[in-house]
Amino acid sequence: MASYINKQVIELNKVTEENRNRATRSVKTDTHLSGPEDSGRRLYRMVAVSFGMLCVLQVTLNISLRLVYNRGMGDKTNVTAEKDQLQTSFNTLAKEKDQLQTSYNTLTEERDQQKRENNDLMAKFSNLKQTAEGWQKFESSWYFISTETKTWRESSRDCQERGADLVIINSDKEQEFLFGLNKRAWIGLTDSVTEGTWKWVDGTPLTISHWYPQQPDNGGDNPANGEEDCVELNTETWLPVKAWNDQSCLDNRHWICEKVV
Repeated sequence: MASYINKQVIELNKVTEENRNRATRSVKTDTHLSGPEDSGRRLYRMVAVSFGMLCVLQVTLNISLRLVYNRGMGDKTNVTAEKDQLQTSFNTLAKEKDQLQTSYNTLTEERDQQKRENNDLMAKFSNLKQTAEGWQKFESSWYFISTETKTWRESSRDCQERGADLVIINSDKEQEFLFGLNKRAWIGLTDSVTEGTWKWVDGTPLTISHWYPQQPDNGGDNPANGEEDCVELNTETWLPVKAWNDQSCLDNRHWICEKVV
């Protein structure tokens, strides 16, 4: 506190000295340029101004000293109050930080969820673009009917490359729709893993069937037919509801792919 007062006094002395020198220079200049009467009036005015400035500086010094004194006397009381205020501010900022972190985490999760949804939409849009040519829609699925023939496994691989699978038939309506395509084609049903246990290409078991009478027969009594572990939809000669036939997986047939949208 003492150093602060000394600093104030030094600064005031400097200001006083500078004003005194300025007043002296002004008087000399005015005396040199004007007559004695004008010089007297100017000297009186400069003295009056200097005196006024000294009074102002004195008042300023008194106020500064009082402020310094009051600050020194109140420091002990204010330290505790300021500490409490700082602790309160710190607690408030910590709470706001936690709230901001929670908001940030929530926004990040929402952003990631939105990104996943956008990716799903883009994938579906891409799939729809791919199905624009050569595909037909029925209910919630798109169907591709080949224009060439391949074995059952080759047909299944082609469907996978198109982002689909050999068709899985789940209802009589779907069976009738496929029959209306008028193609003798592979569907996604086989018992190649376990003889007599028919499963769709997605691994689900057969629950409804549309076998032609006396089918499946696994080649019947003719050994030349070999194992018949894959199923075709025979739309050329049979009725729509009962038009499945087991056939050798090595035979070449058209095929039908299904893509659920």
